[in-house]
Amino acid sequence: MKNQKGFTLLEILLVVAALAILAGIVILALNPSKQLAETRNAQRRVDVNTILNSIYQYNIDNESIPTAIPIATTCQATSTYEICKTGGVCSGLVSLYDVTLNELYLTEIPIDPTGSSTNGTGYYITKSSNDRVTVCAPNAERSAEIQVKR
Repeated sequence: MKNQKGFTLLEILLVVAALAILAGIVILALNPSKQLAETRNAQRRVDVNTILNSIYQYNIDNESIPTAIPIATTCQATSTYEICKTGGVCSGLVSLYDVTLNELYLTEIPIDPTGSSTNGTGYYITKSSNDRVTVCAPNAERSAEIQVKR
């Protein structure tokens, strides 16, 4: 008998099968659709905070909240509360023109990562009778609730 070195076909097939099983487990564990949804939700959180911070910077300088923000008890997905994407005049939407004027507080209004309506951003805004502003993203995925109030 000769002393042969190398792998048998069976050993190679077993290693390839084990690697395929491990690769399948890793792919299932990562769940790319979940990761993409969480990434879009993270962008929504940043956008909501950016809008609210710009409004309060405006408030500090002008000692008032922009008058275009409607008064309501909750932030919900209705056209009367959706923010206009241009910052200018949009029929039936909330205009934050004062905040985007001369790009002093906000250079442009952020838009929801999955798109928006024709003129809207996909973000909604209201204020209470005590001028507490709420900005929300009702299109959040995976049952996330994204809302900031100050």
